[in-house]
Amino acid sequence: MGKRDNRVAYMNPIAMARSRGPVQSSGPTIQDYLNRPRPTWEEVKEQLEKKKKGSKALAEFEEKMNENWKKELEKHREKLLSGSESSSKKRQRKKKEKKKSGRQFFRF
Repeated sequence: MGKRDNRVAYMNPIAMARSRGPVQSSGPTIQDYLNRPRPTWEEVKEQLEKKKKGSKALAEFEEKMNENWKKELEKHREKLLSGSESSSKKRQRKKKEKKKSGRQFFRF
């Protein structure tokens, strides 16, 4: 009894692809990409200038945020200035309370 022949013919995938012929691509070709319309140098300069200027909406938003920030700072300053007088009184009261509480512990 002999062994079975398990050999399979090797198929070169590159040769198989070549035998089928060129592949039909559905997308744009390299030539299409190279021949695409491009902006002129003047148009490129105009676009760069527009980018440097920035958008109007962004400028308006920044101004609005600056105004809001200034208002918040003013409110905060007012609180600190009005609260500074009362906070100094509070500190004095705390010092007096500490002195009084400290005296009570030493009495017998």
